[in-house]
Amino acid sequence: MNSLYFNKEILFQHSRAAIATFIAIMLLSLNAFPQSTISGTVFDADTNEPIAGANVLVPNATLGVATDRDGHFTITSSHSITELTFSFIGYKTTTIAVSGEDQYSVYLESSFVDGQPVIVSASRNAQRRSEAPVAISAISSKELAEIKPTMLYQALNLFAGVNMVDLGNEQHTMSIRQPINYKAFFLYLEDGIPIRPTGLFNHNALIEINMAGMERIEVLKGPSSSLYGSNGVGGAINFITPKPAAELTSSVSAQGNDLGYRRGDFSISGQSGDLGIYAGGYFAQRRDGWREHSDMDKISLTMRADYRFDELTTLVTTATTNHLDTDMTGSLDSSSYFGQEYSSLHTFTFRKVNATRVRSTLNRAWNSLQKTDATVFFRRNNIAQNPSYRVRENRAIPTEATGEENDNAFNSIGLNLQHLAFIPQLNGKVTAGLYLDRSPNTYESFFINVSRDPNSGIFTSYTATDSLLSNYDIDLLNTAFYGQFDFSPINRLNIVLGFRFDRMDYDFDNHLPPSAFTGAPDETNQFSQLSPKAGFTYEWQRGRGFYANYSRGFMPPEVTELYRGVSVPILESATFDNYEVGSWMSLFDNKVQLDVSLYQLEGENEIISVQLDDGSRINANAGQTRHRGIEYAIGVQANRSLSFRFSGTNAQHQFIQYADNRGNIFDGNDMNGAPGFIFNSALTYRPSFLRGLRLGLEWQHVDSYWMNEANTKEFKGYDLLNFRVGYAFQGVEFWANMFNLSDDLYAVNAQKTAWGESYSPGLPLSVTFGLGYQIGR
Repeated sequence: MNSLYFNKEILFQHSRAAIATFIAIMLLSLNAFPQSTISGTVFDADTNEPIAGANVLVPNATLGVATDRDGHFTITSSHSITELTFSFIGYKTTTIAVSGEDQYSVYLESSFVDGQPVIVSASRNAQRRSEAPVAISAISSKELAEIKPTMLYQALNLFAGVNMVDLGNEQHTMSIRQPINYKAFFLYLEDGIPIRPTGLFNHNALIEINMAGMERIEVLKGPSSSLYGSNGVGGAINFITPKPAAELTSSVSAQGNDLGYRRGDFSISGQSGDLGIYAGGYFAQRRDGWREHSDMDKISLTMRADYRFDELTTLVTTATTNHLDTDMTGSLDSSSYFGQEYSSLHTFTFRKVNATRVRSTLNRAWNSLQKTDATVFFRRNNIAQNPSYRVRENRAIPTEATGEENDNAFNSIGLNLQHLAFIPQLNGKVTAGLYLDRSPNTYESFFINVSRDPNSGIFTSYTATDSLLSNYDIDLLNTAFYGQFDFSPINRLNIVLGFRFDRMDYDFDNHLPPSAFTGAPDETNQFSQLSPKAGFTYEWQRGRGFYANYSRGFMPPEVTELYRGVSVPILESATFDNYEVGSWMSLFDNKVQLDVSLYQLEGENEIISVQLDDGSRINANAGQTRHRGIEYAIGVQANRSLSFRFSGTNAQHQFIQYADNRGNIFDGNDMNGAPGFIFNSALTYRPSFLRGLRLGLEWQHVDSYWMNEANTKEFKGYDLLNFRVGYAFQGVEFWANMFNLSDDLYAVNAQKTAWGESYSPGLPLSVTFGLGYQIGR
């Protein structure tokens, strides 16, 4: 079948209704309303200095501005304004009542604990936390600047219920409301756009994120399919790029540790007239690390341009590119792990990642009640690797082994068209959107012959061959439309109803003769899914409330599950139903912030490997799981010098129906890789007698868990203590971060299979020193 014709036909057939619905919503009343204008200045409550770049939002409207370099703002609305919300990094979010005045002076108090941040990931629009019936957390750029993460897990593991597993040199896997695993349970976004298309999940996808190019990170826990589509089952992580600063700022820094890691960062940002520019990135390198065969090089760069045509129209364009070249070290067997022999059996395995994304969003506010955002995006991605996990020794000939080299590439072009309309008569708003993503993908892999030293077990070299193991193209097309209705029938009650309909079309072209090894024959497959959600929040007092929601998530088969190593593709999408309640609370004059959520997630039709009567194996929709738990976070600002936070989760993950690849039945067992208790806590001291100094002590705990589905081997878990110190004075900053203070032996992932035990060891004691300089605020 002609792929281009195939996709045009689908686009025409399945987009007409979505576009018609979208246009109908846009054509809600665009009548002019009487204009009202409010101006003012935002100040730092401690220093009385104006704050440049503070966000000023009108609740329940499309309006929002940022203060200029003098802290001034002017906001014009076509309907009556009763409240304004002010937010800025490192300050308490503040909402004031607006009366008859037209000039206001607003003073923001500094805080490292903000229970009501302004968020965007829960509805694709800016809103207060109290308006979103979901479990969501955020970490600001100020917090990131203090933590100084050299790897993303050092930031993400601060969130309740998040356990990002470090596999070395930014390689990783994830656990959010799921056990530690390598499947497509998680969705990674940049400015609300998935960094990878449906069907091509990679558990290492956060390699493709610029750690130095983030203004904030938001973690949305539980299914997010009603807004973002497939894979957001355990959670979605949204990395938000920095807005250009109101005044010229720049920074440079360098850091390194005693384990061979070196890194340099830079950023520059500012505005000239209606154009704002941001650029930032980093270069990282590891040589002669604590494990053999663990060198790496990484370059990341993000550029963003914001152009304001007028008060109602802006264009935001962001480009991010990431390039990683790393050795693949592999895990350790039990003897090497417990003997703390951090050698590697591998000498040539590697992973090379090149990932570039560009997106451009035109924002148009038609009036104070209606706004349209049109985003076009492009992705170009290539991963070439000689993976350690494909190297297999020949048990009959100990000097020989086998492996493969593979290359996986895709290009994407897509559109997200969204309209927001406020309906004052219903005290509500409607969001409607259309999403299109076309991503042609190519994959090929070659057999390699590997030489092995029988005495040490080390794989010493390899010889490439022209023997193809896999060679295929696939055209992936995701068309979707979504809608959400938020309304407040009574004061302090907010109800949210939403849905998203996705259709995924796979057009597979196998360039090899089909077989159970080389893959399926040429095939076209289609998957469709309706993902609803319903929930409410009730804020019985300002800063205190509770919520409840139901949502559905789904996972269509991955390309490799559906076509690679199978003769006939017969899989369907897995679905997950989530039931959740939660609460948030500010206490003691906002000095204490509490957040808690309880959830139960039911998985159906999960894709597992099952055994047929003849002993062969196929992927099939046969698994059922249950995930239930409680997540909680507490933040305490005891005084201006001392703050404390604690975030944790207690959870149980069970097999309801599951059989392994040998036919063993594990119904009722706990899932492997699923700690029952995880927490991260930190105590931070900023002495008033020495402004700019900070001291922080962090404690991370991961409880014991089963290493296998049969629940016969348990990993004991671990505790880590980390210490951070930093001092900033007149733009110069020095810091030292010490990890694993007690130099404990621990593994970030431990597994037991029929072939034995494997451990991914965690970092030993290390100290990172850094020096930075910043110009501007």
